[in-house]
Amino acid sequence: MTDDPKTLVSTDWLAAHLRDPDLRVLDASWYLPGTDRNAKAEYTVAHIPGARFFDIDEISDQRSALPHMAPPPEKFISRMRAMGVGDGHQVVIYDGSGLFSAARVWWIFRLMGKTDVAVLDGGFPKWRAEGREIEDMHPLVRDRHITVQRQNQMVKDVTQVAHSSKLREAEIIDARPAARFKGEAPEPRPGLRAGRIPGARNLPYTLLLNADGTMKPLVELRAAFEGAGVDLSKPAITSCGSGVTAAILSLALERLGHRNHSLYDGSWAEWGMYDDLPVEKG
Repeated sequence: MTDDPKTLVSTDWLAAHLRDPDLRVLDASWYLPGTDRNAKAEYTVAHIPGARFFDIDEISDQRSALPHMAPPPEKFISRMRAMGVGDGHQVVIYDGSGLFSAARVWWIFRLMGKTDVAVLDGGFPKWRAEGREIEDMHPLVRDRHITVQRQNQMVKDVTQVAHSSKLREAEIIDARPAARFKGEAPEPRPGLRAGRIPGARNLPYTLLLNADGTMKPLVELRAAFEGAGVDLSKPAITSCGSGVTAAILSLALERLGHRNHSLYDGSWAEWGMYDDLPVEKG
């Protein structure tokens, strides 16, 4: 792969830059309910040297009943300042799955107008498998000023998605497994209908990843989108169960040079909740 500090960097790249004074590493691990893993506890035991823990559930809009919605800018600012992450920093984000929730935090930074941010390809599993340095100490942090400029075009709400679905003016791409997309498997969150947003395409996020949790090369990423019937010349809206794995599609689109993409933050946790919104199955 080609290292790109604005999207994706290798473990080799991070190892070479780990002591850079303006590098900030974030552990953005998050696990689905039922996986019996505790991201914060795992971070406390072992993490990449200097890494701070980014809590997706806490650094969110907790005024919303929906899970881990993007935080208001003022909350993002206060949390990043407290973590010593600010202007002029190159941020690298990883997670304990390989490439999963880190993409969500990459997207949050992009939403806030921060572009010097990349995901670690293969994440903590690859880093550990290569025998690289880890630690269990919490880093000493100094408050750092951060400015944000929310990029409203990078996020969509339910009204905007319903409009796009009806007019077919954007490609709605769903990262959930095929059985959930088709309405053949129940949703993990109780009370949600089964199925998909009308007109959506299905590209399970796993099809964009290699067995070791790294992202596939560009030619294979493009083939995956085209194989799912996605017209890459149109605007794209990514979606999933609750807005986490949709960001893996967003990261892949950015890698492909597709600049007109946004993420449906409520995703199926919202769409599947309302009986008055149309659903397709099969």
